[in-house]
Amino acid sequence: MTPFGERVRALRDAKGVTLKQMATDLHISSAYLSALEHGKRGQPSPQLVRQICAYFGIIWDEAEELERLASLSHPRVTVDTAGLSPKATELANRLAERIHDLNDATIDGLLAILEATPCSPAALARRNRAARRR
Repeated sequence: MTPFGERVRALRDAKGVTLKQMATDLHISSAYLSALEHGKRGQPSPQLVRQICAYFGIIWDEAEELERLASLSHPRVTVDTAGLSPKATELANRLAERIHDLNDATIDGLLAILEATPCSPAALARRNRAARRR
């Protein structure tokens, strides 16, 4: 399951809406919505995220958070370390081979380290370009 899928399922459960009913209301297939929730499909389109926000009456900060979760919910990630240090390449490869063995506490710790580390201007520019492409 992806962060986006987990949040959508929680919203559905809180509203008491079945997956099939939500899919029908949004004019998408229930198979596609299920695949999004379970992390079997890539990131949803910005249009679908907006539809989901409207469906649940989500605005402002909560809508931005759902958009952020959607951007972080691609189930198959490619890490391009070309031009980075050998240690960066090692980190990417070791994470790829070990991610299945990490428990939630370790993952939380790694995420906390990343959150506490400021982004470089170049990283922010890459993130903005990627967001505009979606």
